[in-house]
Amino acid sequence: MTRIERALPEDAGEILTLQRAAYVTEAQLYGDPFIAPLVESLDQMRSTIGSSTVLKALGGALGGDRIVGAVRGRLADRTGVIGRLVVAPDHQGRGLGTALMGEIERELGAEAEAFGLFTGHLSEGNLRLYRRLGYRETRRERVHEHLTLVHMRKPA
Repeated sequence: MTRIERALPEDAGEILTLQRAAYVTEAQLYGDPFIAPLVESLDQMRSTIGSSTVLKALGGALGGDRIVGAVRGRLADRTGVIGRLVVAPDHQGRGLGTALMGEIERELGAEAEAFGLFTGHLSEGNLRLYRRLGYRETRRERVHEHLTLVHMRKPA
C-alpha cells in the first residue's frame, strides 16, 4: 500500500537520493551527467520543500515508510507549474506517477487555471504519460544541441 503526503524538510536527503536514481537514465539518454536534477544540492532541495508544494509517496516492502516517489509544484501566474516527477525504479509501471500527478494537481488546482510542465524530447515514457493525463504540447525549446524541452499544458 502506498500513501501520498506532503514532504517535510527532513525528507530532503531521501527525496534527493531517489531523484538522482530516477534521473540517471535521463542523463544517459541525453548524454549529459549534469542535468539539473542530478546536480541539485541538499540545501536546494530543503529550500524547495519550504517554498513549493512537494509531495512524497511512501511505500515499499510490507507497506513501509520508504519514499518511493515524489513530485513538486508551485503556482506562477495562475498556472500550476509541475516538475521533477520521480518514481523509484522498483515501483515504476504501477500507476504511482499517475497518482502523484493527480495529487499535485489537486493540491494546486484550487488556485490554478491551468497546469504546465516540461520534459525532454527523447523521454517517450514521460511524453506518453503526460499526454494520457491530458497535457498537450505548447512549444519546444532547444536548450542544448542534444536537448530540446517539450513544454506541455492542460486546463485545470
